Amino acid sequence: MIHHILSAVLIACTLLMPAITTAGDKHPKKAATVKEVKAMSEQDQTALALSAAPAHIAKEAGIMIYGADGKLTETRKSANGFTCIPTVMNLPDPDPMCMDPAAHQWLTDIMNNAPKPTNTVPGIAYMARGGSHFEKDGKVVMSGDGAKVVKEPAHWMVMWPFDPAATQLPTGPNPSGTYIMFEGTPYAHLMVYQDPRKMK
Repeated sequence: MIHHILSAVLIACTLLMPAITTAGDKHPKKAATVKEVKAMSEQDQTALALSAAPAHIAKEAGIMIYGADGKLTETRKSANGFTCIPTVMNLPDPDPMCMDPAAHQWLTDIMNNAPKPTNTVPGIAYMARGGSHFEKDGKVVMSGDGAKVVKEPAHWMVMWPFDPAATQLPTGPNPSGTYIMFEGTPYAHLMVYQDPRKMK
């Protein structure tokens, strides 16, 4: 499956950027920063986490939510290999993610400041509610120091070290909706601005 996804992306790369929200979107009453997510009920955190993925993935995905200690705790085991969490960054806008084991390892590594990701196969991650990134001097950067926060529309990602020179893919958001984030670092990966909820 991943081979077909990568082939389609690398050959075409002509996806149109969808609208960031739709009329049916329901946002939680509280802004989904880590601190506020901790204060949400288990039910609300669960709903937020599952909103990251397409319905056919979410219905069998594992769930991790924030406990009273502020750490993620598994509340439902995965039946399909995917795990959903209610938020990734400590920012006001909801940014839940649902990911397969390789992407989960990638995220764990970057959160732990590992020198490079240790997943040995490409990972797939969904962020159907969108997310945010940091920009400085017109470039997407990993650190928020001196950078501005830029919102992103609904998207999915391939967590694998893509090389801009080899793939001829852009290194920043563009009208095609596809680009390599964190280019020039071990954590370079493919961003695709396509709403996962519309994928089958």
